[in-house]
Amino acid sequence: QVQLVESGGGLVQTGASLKLTCTTSGFTFTDYTISWFHQGPGMDREAVACIDRRGDSDYSDSKKGRFVISRDNAKNTVYLQMTDLKPEDTGVYLCGALYMRGLEYAFGEEWYDHWGQGTQVTVSS
Repeated sequence: QVQLVESGGGLVQTGASLKLTCTTSGFTFTDYTISWFHQGPGMDREAVACIDRRGDSDYSDSKKGRFVISRDNAKNTVYLQMTDLKPEDTGVYLCGALYMRGLEYAFGEEWYDHWGQGTQVTVSS
């Protein structure tokens, strides 16, 4: 049974940091690009940080320089370190798994094979 479980969200103030964790099971982790998506209130889901099977990463322009994605293949886990959080970072953060495709596909949610349920991040001003 495929599972992606996000954790680490919460309520923080502007400028704070949070580290999100996506714990996976039920599939061959190293076959997948894993990405974090952000869905703000009333907004579409968008990819903000992606890491491919080799460990190469890419970021949306709005998060570049503030967010860092990493993966631990031994633990089948992906992390998202978020710093200097802003109110516009508020929303649900979900992780998605993309089978055997690289970063050139990673920003298109239509390509993803598996999804987690998400974790809520709220940044107060």
